[in-house]
Amino acid sequence: MKVLLLGVALGLLYAGQGEAQLLLVPFSGEWKNHYISASNKDKITEDGPFHLHVRHVQFHPNDTADIDFYVKSNGECIKKHVTGVKRKTGVYDIEYAGQNEVTLLQVTPESIIGYIHNVDEEGKETDLVGIIGKRDQLSDTDYQKFKKETSDKGIPEENIVNFTDNDDCPKE
Repeated sequence: MKVLLLGVALGLLYAGQGEAQLLLVPFSGEWKNHYISASNKDKITEDGPFHLHVRHVQFHPNDTADIDFYVKSNGECIKKHVTGVKRKTGVYDIEYAGQNEVTLLQVTPESIIGYIHNVDEEGKETDLVGIIGKRDQLSDTDYQKFKKETSDKGIPEENIVNFTDNDDCPKE
């Protein structure tokens, strides 16, 4: 029954504008990133702007989402906060290391897979796929979905970085 209810809720997520945002609110809370892939791997290696460690995602009924995370610069964890503004259902615009269009590809109680199209300050475009989870480990199914999305976006598998093994920033 829970699976059916979740399926209906996620189906409605893509059905309407305001209602969809309200359906995302329960997915707010503590999250941690597990993997990120990028067409430009320099963006996700240490000292890169997307070598980040997610801590909290808050979806708001007013069509915004807040994300708290850390980035590492010269070995130091620096706390960051960004706000995304919903452009259309499941798509947010976020200013961080340039302009980003963030598309939610999968939202479940256990994981969120997102696609980011980044245009940095110099006009260079990078495609990224990331997966965050509620637990220390992802299910094999979620990891395989992440890898498929990475492949579908034309990002080579060798451009996947595992963030679960190198997260030494504060847990909060």
